[in-house]
Amino acid sequence: MVQDEILTQFFKSELTMDKNIRNFCIIAHIDHGKSTLADRFLELTGTISERDMKDQVLDTMDLEREKGITIKLQPIRMQYQAASGEDYVLNLIDTPGHMDFGYEVSRSIACVEGAILIVDATQGIQAQTLVNLRFAQDQNLKIIPVMNKIDLPTADTEKVRKEIITLLQCEKDDILEISAKTGQGVAELLEEVVSKFPSPPENQDHNLNRALIFDSVFDEYQGIISYVRVFDGSFKRGDKIKFLGSKAEDEILEVGYFRIKREKTEEIKAGDIAYIITGQRNLESVRVGDTISFQGQNPDPLPGYKVVKPMVYAGIYSQGGDRYEELREAVEKIKLNDSSIEVAKESSPVFGFGFRCGFLGLLHLDIFLQRLEREFDLDLVVTIPSVAYKAYIKQGGAEKYVQDKRINILKDEMGNYVILTKPSELDLQYVEHIQEPIVKMDIITPAEYMGSVMGLADERRGVYQNTEYLDNDLVVLQYEIPLSPILVDFYDKLKSVSRGYASLNYEFLKYDIVDVIKLDVHIAEEQIEALSSFVYRDEAYRVGKSIVEKLKESIPRQQFVVKIQAAIGGKIIAAERLSALRKDVTSKLYGGDVSRKKKLLQKQKKGKKRMQSTGKVALPQDVYLSVLKRD
Repeated sequence: MVQDEILTQFFKSELTMDKNIRNFCIIAHIDHGKSTLADRFLELTGTISERDMKDQVLDTMDLEREKGITIKLQPIRMQYQAASGEDYVLNLIDTPGHMDFGYEVSRSIACVEGAILIVDATQGIQAQTLVNLRFAQDQNLKIIPVMNKIDLPTADTEKVRKEIITLLQCEKDDILEISAKTGQGVAELLEEVVSKFPSPPENQDHNLNRALIFDSVFDEYQGIISYVRVFDGSFKRGDKIKFLGSKAEDEILEVGYFRIKREKTEEIKAGDIAYIITGQRNLESVRVGDTISFQGQNPDPLPGYKVVKPMVYAGIYSQGGDRYEELREAVEKIKLNDSSIEVAKESSPVFGFGFRCGFLGLLHLDIFLQRLEREFDLDLVVTIPSVAYKAYIKQGGAEKYVQDKRINILKDEMGNYVILTKPSELDLQYVEHIQEPIVKMDIITPAEYMGSVMGLADERRGVYQNTEYLDNDLVVLQYEIPLSPILVDFYDKLKSVSRGYASLNYEFLKYDIVDVIKLDVHIAEEQIEALSSFVYRDEAYRVGKSIVEKLKESIPRQQFVVKIQAAIGGKIIAAERLSALRKDVTSKLYGGDVSRKKKLLQKQKKGKKRMQSTGKVALPQDVYLSVLKRD
């Protein structure tokens, strides 16, 4: 009888614990105050002491602090006593706001039951606000709308409140008004979190143990640390587990929760957001989106994450080509932490062995490069980024294409095709037609800048679709637009024509037929493969002329005349000459016959001509970057 009472009390306490867990994330457009609000939560719940408090506590990377943006999702566990006196466990995931890191947001949303949607009271609804809201609505999350920065003199709370009501179809009283910086309204928001967000769903099958890996990092001493959301059963040290996707098996060495630092615990249970360490060092065995279960169990895998398609590709090499192994290890470790990166080995006659990497955008590429340089002390050479094209092969040409280009042939209902991620892979003699990626783009702008914004989109080959009004002054312009023309500087130009007020977001929509060709660049009679690019046929002359002019300004002058040429096939379509540096060889002459001066100048002229025929030009990295931006 006593034992039955003890068991009853045990199960009651377990039920209360699950009932009082709240898993939620903070989502918003970039710089709307997500990380600052997370700081206030940490203070109010006593998770961090006043002495250890600093701005953006959860932004742990130096790059995040320098750029003022969140790059990686970051979980944290807090204990909170509500006004009712009841104790709660709050598992918060702080998420990025930039569109290049939307994949991080989608992974966070899959692990929680609620989302705080922040809107800046000085800026109103922005493009990424809409995208993150769609992510949350697709997962049927409970959403608490919050208007932040109400303490600023430029805050227009009435206007922004109307925008939120129109967007969410909610009531005025549903919107909380806070200042994450000063803490105003944050305590009330915490009460809303525990009262409105649901607790994790009950464990349906007590005979199963399942956890979803939503992130992972590599530790030099402990190996791979898997960040997990436990959905069924529990996990503890010594459990024999398996990874359903990779088929790897292992034993748990440590489990724990995310405080300011990782905190070891005896056991993690259904509803928990926690970590698991097995000592595993094989980077292929632990994949984000995989399900962890017990050995001997055969459960269905948990729904993972849709495979994201990289939008931007670039070749990455170590400078000098002598640190390939170090580069390989560094790339693998960062890929473990960021599964949206696509990596394939490649080699170049100029740069040696390296990798062809795919990214979600240029900021994503930039962060990846800076992490390689800072965290692994690597000097890099990066080729010109390009989008991925689909090239359909002519009947009977697939085998020849494989032999010539050593590239994988794929097949769909339209026939055999290859994915072109670099210009050297294109061979028009085997190609039936080429398709380029088209994205669906939402631009949010004040109505007064509509004309300028639409003009910019039209200039970049955009096809107008629709206009939606969030209020009398704020509109959403919807376009279908090729990715290539907006890849590099479209965002900067958009901010310029809208005086900084417009924002945008895009997502892959489809592939569509396009007429593109390969534009080659020759410097000092040598073809520079890293400067080759895909261009629209009708823009080839203009782009070629622009590239050679930019290169003339960027390449350091040499001791000989340097020819800079843009070519399509064997035809030169644009050219420039970089004049030689000239040493004053006559400076040592004082008077005498003029023939001595002419003789020295003639000798110098012959030397420079000889150098021009044999000389090579070493290009600094900024030369490659100089050709990226459009006029």
